[in-house]
Amino acid sequence: MITPVLLCGGSGTRLWPVSRKSYPKQFTRLIGNQSLFQASAQRLASVGFGAPVVVTGSDFRFVVGEQLLEAGVDPGTILIEPSARNTGPAILAAALHMSRTDPDALMLVAPSDHVMPDPEAFRAAVATAVPAARAGRIVTFGIRPTHAETGYGWLELGEDPAPGSPVPLRRFVEKPDAAQAAAMLAAGSYLWNAGIFLFSARVLLEAFEAHCPALLEPVAAAVERARPDLGFLRLDPDAWAGAEDISIDYAVMERAGNLSVVPFSGGWSDLGGWDAIWREMSPDADGMAVLGPVTAIDCRNSLLRSESEGLELVGIGLRDMIAVAMPDAVLIADRSRGQEVKLAVTALREKGARQAEAFARDHRPWGWFETLAAADRFQVKRIVVRPGGVLSLQSHMHRSEHWVVVCGTARITLNGEERLLSENESVYIPLGAVHRLENPGKLPMVLIEVQTGSYLGEDDITRYEDVYARP
Repeated sequence: MITPVLLCGGSGTRLWPVSRKSYPKQFTRLIGNQSLFQASAQRLASVGFGAPVVVTGSDFRFVVGEQLLEAGVDPGTILIEPSARNTGPAILAAALHMSRTDPDALMLVAPSDHVMPDPEAFRAAVATAVPAARAGRIVTFGIRPTHAETGYGWLELGEDPAPGSPVPLRRFVEKPDAAQAAAMLAAGSYLWNAGIFLFSARVLLEAFEAHCPALLEPVAAAVERARPDLGFLRLDPDAWAGAEDISIDYAVMERAGNLSVVPFSGGWSDLGGWDAIWREMSPDADGMAVLGPVTAIDCRNSLLRSESEGLELVGIGLRDMIAVAMPDAVLIADRSRGQEVKLAVTALREKGARQAEAFARDHRPWGWFETLAAADRFQVKRIVVRPGGVLSLQSHMHRSEHWVVVCGTARITLNGEERLLSENESVYIPLGAVHRLENPGKLPMVLIEVQTGSYLGEDDITRYEDVYARP
């Protein structure tokens, strides 16, 4: 049995504005009708694979659970990182957790934001790697390159690959410049580094002991002192803070001598930029990839994407361009400069723009809300509460609220008294009143909230009870 270990810690800044820190690309439907995370979990929910171990941040723990259930995948174990510490500590924590029950358990470590259009071919590649992993090898999976990509790391093979079996890995190559990438493509003895590994928990722990022993103590303490939290396992924050921020490649893989690689040519992309999205969207004969309410006139080799039903994106005479429209932000870029989008995110963050990291729509464990209008001393929001969703029992020091139910049924608690509100009914929440909102029905409940007051920030909340154990 192989245990998938899905890593869900990335922020996906190169796919801004669709991917942002508050809701990164792995949870977004970028290609197809599922999120990348859901597709990754389903890819490894097959015969021979156990329930996954997911490593993610606290802000996304409920999103992970919800999306797994929606995809019909057993949630397994969800490890919560107190803070981002890169792939080295994350994978080590998963290995330490699994070694408690089975030191020889096989772990397939995979990012949760990649695209593989042929999951059966990938599972077949994994099967060829199992004997080597059981024999004590660390097996990585290299992608047959289709072009001279500068956005990926590369792998140099130690010998010509034989069909259906791993071969020794000679070395890792950092992201190359264009000339180096072209030379490696022409050589034919290099693969793209997909960041996917198969090994036993015991072998990985031995590798850390040999090559990065300083990481073992803080991560082991974080796992040992981890505590259950509403079905999740929260790693100890004090111990975790002492772990170095380091990737698995730097910590172990570039130093280990027992590495093998399985070449894979079944199709793969890490969707590391909008140019990759353009390729995966299967451009038409004119090289155009479009999504949403889009009108393209005399355009070539471009990506036009509108993420809002009410926003029509029109392109005229575009050549080799990226245009991505969101309700609160628009990206226009030369397609060849897609890797520079992360520089725009840095610039937006430095100027204090909310759009750098957050969406107009904020996701919560109970549902989501978005701001429809805001000005001095008032704000209007749409709030959607999923069936069974319960907001915290709370009060506000600086604002009052007026709720109008527009769809479904709401159960309101106001200063200790409960009442039900149906469509087109409303309630006033005075400043300082202790209140709670929940959806007792079987359909999403939607209401419009009008806030008025001297301060309308989300931190103006005093929580008395919360079923999601938020502070």
